[in-house]
Amino acid sequence: MSLEDDPVDYQVTEAGILLIRRGGRTVMELGGKKAAALIPELGRDDDTDRHLLTRATGNYRHGNEQQSGRH
Repeated sequence: MSLEDDPVDYQVTEAGILLIRRGGRTVMELGGKKAAALIPELGRDDDTDRHLLTRATGNYRHGNEQQSGRH
């Protein structure tokens, strides 16, 4: 399932916790310094938000997974 079919979404709580959601469920709660650094970067545009949020969750494809077995 692609990000277009199942987009990543976020919410910032009053306590400064960043809730990252996908498929209607919370996949990660990010707080502290990492959240404080990421929150100001969000909200510019959907593509940037999607990129930053997927990187934060670790669910980010680099495009070389298929090639790594061919070395």
